[in-house]
Parts: sequence; structure tokens; C-alpha cells
Amino acid sequence: MAATLETRLLPIVSGQQQPGTAAVTRSVPLFGLHAEALAAVNARLGGPRFRAGQLEQALYRQWAVSLDEMTALPKPFREQLHAAGYTVGLPEITETFRSTDGTERYLIAGLDGQTVETVWMPGGDGREEGREDDEGSGSADAPPAAGAPGDTRGRNAPQRRATICVSSQIGCAVNCQFCLTAKMGIVRNLTPGEIAGQVVAVLKRQGVHLGRDRINLVFMGMGEPFLNYDAWVGAFRLLTGPIGLQPSRMTVSTSGIVPGILRFAEEPVRPKLAISLNASNDAVREAIMPVTRKWDIAAILEAVRAVPLRPREKITFEYVLLGGVNDHPHHADELVRLVRTAGFPSYVNLIVWNPGPGTSFAEPAQAEVDAFQNRLISRGITAYIRRPRGRDIYAACGQLKRTTR
Repeated sequence: MAATLETRLLPIVSGQQQPGTAAVTRSVPLFGLHAEALAAVNARLGGPRFRAGQLEQALYRQWAVSLDEMTALPKPFREQLHAAGYTVGLPEITETFRSTDGTERYLIAGLDGQTVETVWMPGGDGREEGREDDEGSGSADAPPAAGAPGDTRGRNAPQRRATICVSSQIGCAVNCQFCLTAKMGIVRNLTPGEIAGQVVAVLKRQGVHLGRDRINLVFMGMGEPFLNYDAWVGAFRLLTGPIGLQPSRMTVSTSGIVPGILRFAEEPVRPKLAISLNASNDAVREAIMPVTRKWDIAAILEAVRAVPLRPREKITFEYVLLGGVNDHPHHADELVRLVRTAGFPSYVNLIVWNPGPGTSFAEPAQAEVDAFQNRLISRGITAYIRRPRGRDIYAACGQLKRTTR
């Protein structure tokens, strides 16, 4: 029974489930497997029950990159893992680009060598989620085991704050007209290990110490998380479970995939929710976000109303300002009415469009951006302007496209 469960749960290079064969015939990554699957691996190899916990600790707290680094495991057991075709499978940073503002953009290789982009923003990402990142929790991320890369015991270094922007797919199928990722189309979904592995790869590179440093995660990179829901939520559970990050400092953004929002509403533990709205009416939104043809604004708002909000929690409306398209005063007035009638606590993050090759939109002037914000605020809507990060290296919102220069 254990072997059957293990082979059913193991991901393979294609991102699909491994066929239910009795023997492992290819390199199979351990990173990304939850406790149940790791227990099945251990049982298949005849290890004592506590060995599965050691394996989980090596993967998700000590961030081992190879079986040889799992020194808490007996060498014969590591050799068994190797002989059975298992590898750690932690995604690898293959290229790094550094902005003048300190932002770093990474190309991270997946299981098949395809790269996806992840962004590190020291001090935060200019978003306003950080204003509420302590809601429901006054503690730092869970401390790791002694000797792990994030072990902070006995250290007096100052606390750091940063945000990691995480991708859920290679490419994207939503086809937002102002986004460079849309130009790629959809290549494939990422696995839970590839999604969570981006975070661990960046934490390792940056020398983050869990239990001291305060790290926000935003699932707002390449792809639409709710079109890869099972893998995304599997990664979220790894990040908030054995890896030890706080769900209250995570935000997932969706373009408005209604079935995904309804599933999200039923999650017992979840991050905060952001809706990539970007228009004040369906006509404008459909022109720049074709997904609106399937789920209009009213349908999206109705789905969001099903999400049970925690005390002080608010839904974020993200609004990319496109010069001459959605930034006129009457658009601001429509947005005010939309937010007022939504029926749940919310605020607006205004994002000035970030340019890129092959896109024909224009940035609004700063005076127009300020006027739009002031028009919202004067009518009682909380609205912030997000500071762009990493524009010079194509790391800002809407610029991710595996750009290599």
C-alpha cells in the first residue's frame, strides 16, 4: 500500500503524476513531497518511521541541495535513495540580474531545465500589503532546527525585511494585453516543489535567517496561480508547514478566476487575496484582460464575497494605470462606486504601467497618477501608489518574460 501511495504522489519532470509502476525508473525529486509521500518513500526503502521526519527536516529546514548534504541521514540510507533514483531536486538559480535599487531577478531552472522568473525585493516591494503583514500574528517566521541555514540562535544581526515575488507557471494563458509574460503564452504549470523551491533557493542565496528576518511572499510572478490551483496550494502548504513561513505575510493575486476564488474561500489556512482588477468597467477590462469575457467584474466580486475575512483583513484591488486607457477622472469615479458596493473591506493599489518591448501602452504622467489617487481618497477610498522596483532589469510588475539581458 505504501509503495502504491508513494508512486501515485511523486511528481516527474513533465509536471504530471508518475505512472503507478512498482519501480522508480528515472530521477525523482524529493523536494516538493509532503510528509505523507515522504513517509511512503521511507517505507518503500525499509527505513524506520522516524527517518521520514529526518528526511523532511533535511529538505525543508536545512535546505540540502544534494543527498550528500543530508548528513543527519545514515550514509546507507542516502545510498538507497540514490540507487532508487531519488534526488533532492531543489530548483537552481541559473542567472541573476541586479537592479540599481537592490532588486534582484533570477532565472530559476525547473525539473526539465525550463526557466522561470523570481524576484527578490529588499525592504519590500513597494506594495501596501506590508501595512497589514502582522495581522493575526505578531511573531516572526518559525525558527529552523539547530544547525540549519536559517538557525538564528546566538546571533545578534539586525532584522531584515524583504519580499519575494513567486511564479506559478512558465508563461501565462490569461493574455493580459499590458503584460510581457502574456507574450509567452502558457508553456506549462509548475509543480509544488518548483513553486516552493523558488522561495527556498532565494532564501539560501540571500542568507535569510528564519526567526529573525521578516519575509513577505507575493504569488504575483509569471502565471495565474488559480489556473494551477492544486500545485499552488500544495506549495503554499509546504511553505507554511515544514518550511515555516507565516501565511499572514503572503498574498496571492488572481486575474479573477472565479472557480479558483471559490476554492480559495474554503481553505482553512490561506494567504491574503489580491484581485488584479485594472479597469473600472467590463468594457475597458475586456479590452485589456480577455478573461473578462468568461468572468465579468460582478461575477468576480460575488465570488470574493464568499471568502471569510479575518479581523482587520482587507482584499486588495490592483489597478495598473494605462495612459489614456483607464486613468481618466470618470474611471476613478467608477472605481469608487465599484469599491463602495463590493461589500467587503478593501483598498486599492495603483500601479503605474511598467514598459516593455512589444507592448503599445503608455505610462500616465505622474500628475495624472496623483490626481487619480487623490480622487479616490477624497471620496473615502483607501488608495496607495505602488513604487516600481527593478524596472531597469525587467523585474517590475508585468515585465517578467525570462529576459536574459
